[in-house]
Amino acid sequence: MSDVLTDAAADAVRAGNADPDPVLAEMTDYGRDEHFPIVGPDAGRFLRLLARLTGAERVFEFGSGFGYSAAWVADALPADGELVLTDFDPENLQKAREFLDQTGDIEKCVFEAGDAFETFDARDGPYDLVFVDCQKTRYAEALDRAVPELRDGAVVVADNVLDGPASPADLRDAFAGDAPSDAAAGIAEYVEKVRSAPFETAIVPLGEGLSVSRYSP
Repeated sequence: MSDVLTDAAADAVRAGNADPDPVLAEMTDYGRDEHFPIVGPDAGRFLRLLARLTGAERVFEFGSGFGYSAAWVADALPADGELVLTDFDPENLQKAREFLDQTGDIEKCVFEAGDAFETFDARDGPYDLVFVDCQKTRYAEALDRAVPELRDGAVVVADNVLDGPASPADLRDAFAGDAPSDAAAGIAEYVEKVRSAPFETAIVPLGEGLSVSRYSP
């Protein structure tokens, strides 16, 4: 369920979308049962569509958890595509391996335990799609790291930009220049960076809010 749409709007979105396949449905249930933050099926479906529309071949995730968003996106990549998953907890990535093995997309995936920023620096781009879902205070840093490794026309997506670690009121005030929490300040700093050239950005109210930015240097 969306955390930013009204119940009626969220119900309409859910009714209009196709049901996820059994593995993704299982992952959705797992995330909710374990109280593990996930983007949810509506945002996941949107991420997969973005990957298809951009013809993405190489994807990097700053924060992957147990592979929920990766499972949506990996399906859109070509057989020789690459998706780099990162997480501090090796157990989360082991769970991601188990799920992605069931989807048939595990050969496209690289699993890197530890600091996502160190992993990014140790690998070579360019990337077609970058997903930012790490510590909210480091969103802007993730963007700064990513920019030199983006293809022209690449898309950067950040999660939790309307809810989650900070209340919508906190984020509203932070966007206006008054940051009542570190998380809201971090998200506001990120949004400020992507609201103008070389990015074109829209905020999409699915899940806890996605910032979607196309890069064109």
